[in-house]
Order: sequence, then C-alpha cells, then structure tokens
Amino acid sequence: MPFLALLFNGGNMNIPVSGRTPQQARILGAGHFVPHHKVTTEDIAHLIPGWNAQRIIERTGILERRHLWKIDRETGKPLVPDSNDSDYPRSGTDMCAHALRDALFKADLPATKLDALFLVTCNADKPHFCHDAMELHKRLGLRPDTYSMVIDSGCGGSLYLMDMAIRMIESGAIRSAAIIGSNFSSPLIDRRIYTTFVEDKKNEKSLGAFLSAYVFGDGAGAVILGATPSISQESGVLASLARNEHLDLVLKPGGGSLLTAYSDRITPVDLAFVVNGHLVYHSYFKYMKSSIDEVLAKGSLSKSDIKRFYLHQPNQRLLDAFASSMGIAQEQVASNVARYGNTSSAGMFILLSEDLERGTLRLGSGALVVMAAIGAGVHYGAQLIRL
Repeated sequence: MPFLALLFNGGNMNIPVSGRTPQQARILGAGHFVPHHKVTTEDIAHLIPGWNAQRIIERTGILERRHLWKIDRETGKPLVPDSNDSDYPRSGTDMCAHALRDALFKADLPATKLDALFLVTCNADKPHFCHDAMELHKRLGLRPDTYSMVIDSGCGGSLYLMDMAIRMIESGAIRSAAIIGSNFSSPLIDRRIYTTFVEDKKNEKSLGAFLSAYVFGDGAGAVILGATPSISQESGVLASLARNEHLDLVLKPGGGSLLTAYSDRITPVDLAFVVNGHLVYHSYFKYMKSSIDEVLAKGSLSKSDIKRFYLHQPNQRLLDAFASSMGIAQEQVASNVARYGNTSSAGMFILLSEDLERGTLRLGSGALVVMAAIGAGVHYGAQLIRL
C-alpha cells in the first residue's frame, strides 16, 4: 500500500507497505523542561485582577504555575530576562532544546539518527516558516533530510501529531521521530489585556480573558519514538487515534490575514488567548472518554489493566472530576497541574518524563499506559502503549 494511502487510511494501523518488514512504534525516551520560577495563585490574582486567589483555587485547584519570564508586579507586564544568563532558557525554543536533548540522552539516540522532528505549540517564538523547529534542527545538527516542522495546535496537538508519526513509522517511511510539545505563555501576559472581557457571539455570553492567565504555565516535553522490526502485543504502541472536531474552545481571532496586528479594526484582546471555560468543561468529558474507550477497545483491555494515565490537565478540578466519572483510581492518574499549571501540548510528555525519572515506571517494564488529550483547534488524540 502506498505511504500516502496508508497515512490517510482512516486510522487503520499495522498495515505493512509491500516489500518492507513490518514495524511497530515504541517509546525510546522522554524528556522535559519546566522553569524554576514559581508564581503562586496569590501572585497571579494580584497581577491579573478578576477572581481572588481563593476562588481561583476553588475553581481550578491550581496552587502555582511556572513562568519562564517574570511579570512586573506594578505594571502587570512581562520582564524580558537578562541576556547574560545564557545557559538558562530564555525562550520557547530554548525550553524545547532542553527537553529534546534530555529525551535523546535517555533514549541513547544521537540527534543525527532522527528522521523527523515535530514541534507542537500555539505560541511559537516566531510564528512563521517553522522557525522554532528549524532552529532546533540547526542547534542539534540534524540531517538535512530530517523532517522539521512546527504545528500550530493546542493542548491535544502533541498526541494528534504522535499518531501521525506512529503511522509513518509503521509504514516504514521513517524509523524515528521526536514529538515536542511546548507552552510559552508568560510573555503574553499583560494586565491591560487580560482583564478585558470579550463577547462570545456564537453563545451570546461574555468571557473574561483572565482565566487564561490563571491556568496556563510554561514548559516543554519531548518523546522519542523508534521502530521495532515486528508487530507484537508485547511492547510498543498497541493502539493510536487522532480526530478532529469544530469547537471554539479558545478565542483568538487576531493576528492572521483577516485581522492583522496592525489593522485599525483590531483591539488588543483580539491577539490574546481567551478560554471558554464552560465549553472546555463539557467537551473534555465527551471527547476524552470516547478517545480512551476507543484505544482500550482496540487493545481488548479495561481501565483496570492500565498502570498509568497521562491525560491533558486543563486544571486539577476538571481532571479529578473526569477520572472519577470514568472510575479511574487516583493513583493511576499522573498529575502536576496544581504545581505547574496547564502546560498545554507539553503536559502529557512532562508527566511521562517525570515518572520515568522518579522510577514510577520504566521503559521495557511492559507496563500499560494510556495518553489522551483534547485541545483548541480542535485536535484530539490518544495512545495505548506498552512501555
């Protein structure tokens, strides 16, 4: 079967290309970077008035989040880091480089062996021409024929792209890929902008921009996928999916050709990410459940068979409520959102990397894990993996 036919084959997996040995994708390593700077909920409530600290904690369960750039307490504007501290990340690309090098080291894989690099973010350092991925390509010395792309997507995008990379590996088109998720929202915070209310015309309601500032934190996570020369239920990716839906989970109409940043028709908040919390709540339950149910059914497994769930974490309250509704035990669900905030497309990979570092799980153990996420776009995806 030709590669393009396989890639768009409606989600069917494990269909070998004629003349090639069947391959299965497996995780070789995971890495992450999370900034040291902690911003407490009391801090963020002072920086961006809207809800008080008690209400933020009650509604989100987030006690602190991590920022790469500090925010001036008086002006509520981000402070550009000192350029003299060259070893510590100052940008989203810097965070991704740390996470990717960490993942490659743990995978014992030279960067020159990578066949593809996919960077998933909706707040790239420079938004055009795949800048951040091309910068990583240069810094790590990847081969000229290594695919290197930035994919503009939200919280579900990294698993959506992971599904595509898995299919590419299973087709025999490539043997290895890095998928990097990144969130770099601290430079976007501005008191003047994020205390604004916007009209959600479709649902005839007002949305406070402050929620985005409260829930998101900076960070990057990376996973290295590699090929094994056989198809087996004993290791590797047992099931994977990627799906689309059409929901305005996050509003950000400005910045494109229809509403340029220099247009006299634009207002500053048109360039801000404004979360529709009510819609996120209801869509999260629906699409996360369907994704998890589908990959478990493909593997003929139940939730009790799964050692660890790595799920997108919009906030701690929503994650806890979802796990309870699914009958998933608390100890099965990895979580760091109460300490890091919502790290968007990076979140699931950061969780996995931390578990591997702590020894909670180890590669080669045969432990079953599930990853699942949905994000603005709407892209959502899920994987059932035997480590």
